[in-house]
Amino acid sequence: MEEDDKVESILSSEFPLGRVKKIVKADNEIKKVNSEAILLISLSTQLFLRFLSQESLQIVLQKKKKTIKLDHLRVAAKTHLPTNDFLIDSLSLPSQPSIPPSKPKIKSNLQTQKIPTRRIDDFFCKSAEDSAL
Repeated sequence: MEEDDKVESILSSEFPLGRVKKIVKADNEIKKVNSEAILLISLSTQLFLRFLSQESLQIVLQKKKKTIKLDHLRVAAKTHLPTNDFLIDSLSLPSQPSIPPSKPKIKSNLQTQKIPTRRIDDFFCKSAEDSAL
């Protein structure tokens, strides 16, 4: 009796099997899928996500941070080669540091001169003459 409970707890999925089945059937090439395959897909997804989150946690602890971010997931995926092969392209690019661009310093005599330039924004905006027509 105790052994049956262990097996049942191991084979219980945390993901709703109906939703997993909908996701699998979203692929046009798959016409039918049996319940055992759905259960195995759900359990393997659960194991994979647990592994990826544990690897990300290790990276966060090494960097002495408190929150797992996308960059940490990318590093965890890169360090594990099988994961790197299929997942790294799906993760968005790492965020760039938010350093505001510095404005170039212009000499004072150039500021007084008007240089005729045509901005791309002006090209797409209607002029007052076009509005009157």
